[in-house]
This record gives sequence, structure tokens and C-alpha cells, in this order.
Amino acid sequence: MPATSRRRSRYPSDTTIAEWALIEPLLPVPACQTRTGGHPEKWPRRDIVDAIRYIVDNGAKWRALPADFPPWETCYGFFWRWNRAGIVAYIRDQLRRRIRTGKGRCPNPVTLIVDSQSVKGSSTVGSKTRGYDAGKKINGRKRHIVVDTLGLPVMITVTPASTTDRDAARELLWRLRLTQPQITQVWADSAYAGQLVTWADDRLWITLRTVSRPRGARGFVVLPRRWKVERTIGWVMNARRSVRDYERLPQHSEAHLNWALITVMTRRLTRKGPTAGWTRKEPPASPQ
Repeated sequence: MPATSRRRSRYPSDTTIAEWALIEPLLPVPACQTRTGGHPEKWPRRDIVDAIRYIVDNGAKWRALPADFPPWETCYGFFWRWNRAGIVAYIRDQLRRRIRTGKGRCPNPVTLIVDSQSVKGSSTVGSKTRGYDAGKKINGRKRHIVVDTLGLPVMITVTPASTTDRDAARELLWRLRLTQPQITQVWADSAYAGQLVTWADDRLWITLRTVSRPRGARGFVVLPRRWKVERTIGWVMNARRSVRDYERLPQHSEAHLNWALITVMTRRLTRKGPTAGWTRKEPPASPQ
């Protein structure tokens, strides 16, 4: 049975034709088109992606998915299967490479920026995967986000909020060395200072540099290099599902964060209007 006709776009989170042209080639081949075979997919994949983006953008429950989408069980099934298979991370990485090459940068970054964010956990977050961040006074989970110098995501991991930045960074930097062997340096805040700097240099051959707040500074201060990862965290928080952690599994929290940033990148690649190199010009003088 072929996929039914696609629903009409009606939500701000729906993909445009240009966005879908970027995402569709990055999805896995349907099982019915492989050698092993399988049943043809009943629902259009674009509707599945739109449903996932709707949940991420609006913060709704899966069971509260509007009726014009495919059944929520189907959408949720694709959500966790694609994430488990690494498809979501693959889409994220390919979109990042496309933006970087479009700006004349190397596809694979050599300098990264890391930071963390603690968010409250809902009652659906189990006690084994949550903790208390005494510094931020938050009971929930902590997101560790690594971006390149353009603020584009490279790696995201979610831990209990009680996990210190240094402890999480050891595993994070180790995974980065395995998946991104071209990395030479990583910028971070003072929470990553100490023995972690020596460990990263000796074991991973990565230069870890820290940026501290100026002495006596009060309130918000724009810090060199660190502001780029903080801006990325701001992009993530525009998706309502990311304001609080509702997921039973940390891996699903990571998937929601990745989908939020995938939307940011597809819209950046397809938007019409001034480019990143736009500069303000003086208006022409009015005729006398």
C-alpha cells in the first residue's frame, strides 16, 4: 500500500519545500527498497518529520499530536528508531558541513566551544537519570553542548544535573577525539579548568583553553568565544520542548535538542533575505 497523500501545511514548524529538499536525502532508504525487503511505509515521511518538529517546537505531549498528523505511535516510533540508529546526529552533522562549506570554511572544525546548561526535570524523569545542581539550585538534568566557531552543534550529551562539568567533559572530549580527530583546541569557561586541562593535553592532544569573567563584573557580560555557545543555547530554548526536560531517557532529550538545532540550520540554509555578510548602508539622499 503506497503512502497516503500528504497533509496540508498549516503550522509554523512545518517544513517548507526547500527544507524538505535538504532533509529527505539524508533519511535512510525505506525498508521496502532494500534487498531484505519490508512493508511499504503507509505515511509520508515529510508528515513524520513535521510531527516531530511540531512536538519539539510546541512542547506538546506525543498523545496530544493534532489529528491531521499520522498516528502519534507511528511518529514516536520513527523518532526513537532514527535516533537510535544515529540518523538524527547524521542529519545534524551534514547540515553543519553544508553551512560551513557555504561560508568557505573547512567542513570539519578544528576549534570547538563547550558549555553546559542545567534544566529542571519533570516528574517523568526517573531518579536514576536526574540529580541536583547545587550551584544553579536545579533538580533535573544537565546538557553539555559542543559547537564550532559558528555556533553550529557538533555534539550534545545529557547527564544528571549533579554531574560536574569536569567529569562530563572527560567523556565528552574522549568521544570528540574519536569522532572528530582533526580537533586541536576547545574553549570553555573556568568550570573546566584545573587537572582537566593537563589531562586533555597529555591524553588526547587537545588544547583546552578557558575564558573567565572579568573581575568585578556584574550581570550579563559578553565573553570572547564563549558567547557563541551561549547563543546556541538560546536557540535551543526557543523550542518549548527544551525549556524543561520531560524525557525518561537522556538519549531522547538529546534527540529533541538535535531536532531543535536541525530546524535552526534548515531555516538558515533556506531563508530568503540578507546574507550573513550583510552590512548596513546609508539610505540614498532624497531629491531636493
